[in-house]
Amino acid sequence: MGKTYTLAVIPGDGTGAEVVDEGVKVLKSAAEKHGFDLDFKWYPLGGEHYMKTGEVLPDSVLAELRGMDSIFLGAIGHPEVRPGILEKDLLLKLRFELDQYINLRPVKLYEGVATPLGGKGPADIDFVVVRENSEGLYAGAGGTLKRGTPDEVAVQDSINTRKGVERCIRFAFEYCRNRNKKKKLTLCGKTNVLTYAFDLWERAFYAVASEYPDIETDYAHVDATCMWMVKNPEWFDVIVTDNMFGDIITDLGAMIQGGMGIAAGGNINPEGVSMFEPIGGSAPRYAGKQIINPLAAISSTQLLLETLGEQKAAADVETAVKKVLKDRIKDVGAGRMGYSTAEVGDMVAEFIKTGVSEESN
Repeated sequence: MGKTYTLAVIPGDGTGAEVVDEGVKVLKSAAEKHGFDLDFKWYPLGGEHYMKTGEVLPDSVLAELRGMDSIFLGAIGHPEVRPGILEKDLLLKLRFELDQYINLRPVKLYEGVATPLGGKGPADIDFVVVRENSEGLYAGAGGTLKRGTPDEVAVQDSINTRKGVERCIRFAFEYCRNRNKKKKLTLCGKTNVLTYAFDLWERAFYAVASEYPDIETDYAHVDATCMWMVKNPEWFDVIVTDNMFGDIITDLGAMIQGGMGIAAGGNINPEGVSMFEPIGGSAPRYAGKQIINPLAAISSTQLLLETLGEQKAAADVETAVKKVLKDRIKDVGAGRMGYSTAEVGDMVAEFIKTGVSEESN
């Protein structure tokens, strides 16, 4: 009898439920093949739940989530709920309360997927962004004075602690070493302007670097990072950065790898409960139409399985996704795949079940 993992599933809003269904389908296929069990616990959190109950994330639910092996999230965002409520009191609260201090975003172009970067292919676009996920400008420190008057003042503070910065940097070095590709880690910051915060980041970065002589290190301002991601993405292996800059450059990363339809992400607590999600939004105007590409959600299950230690199952998910992208889907955009959301999930699950090999890609 294999191990049993308890997974919390939060479909969320809009098309979240549709892509989550396909991720669960793929997880079940991988579990069956590799001999472990999955116990799914479903939580109807999101905009509809908030409008019906006034609750966003009840303390009782948060307590249950602390006991899970992992969390699988669809998407958060409802057109009838004021922006910021769900994002702050559900998504960010989960990240902060569960101390998911790493946001992990692979940026990888697969064969058969078009990139807007002329002359670039899969060999050129294959790097990972490690974003600090629990501090910075998203910590919620600040306030307003004389709101609504001509003298209004708004202050948003970026909180950077040595502990928070160093543990993120150390995770990035370990990840870069285990990834074992270029073995190069780039610190992305803005040391010439944000002289207090990124002085701390830079000092911590090079202090930790002394423990990893096998890893090449370099630094790039965030604006230069964006430029090089477009001009020479092949220069990057792993990038580590703060919360805000990481949020920005990972959306750019999604575009150069082919779009939000295949961009997966993980919110990771290496010592606790992690949460995995597609990085795209809830796309409410497409809800119920079965036209959203579920591969971002499915690739998120690959990250979920890797974090649980089910490396072979995770590898099968990626191999099946690559097969679908190369041989079946000709356009990853919404409504242009040639298959429904469920059909794409069926194909990935079937390829896992039948044991499609890497060589067949």
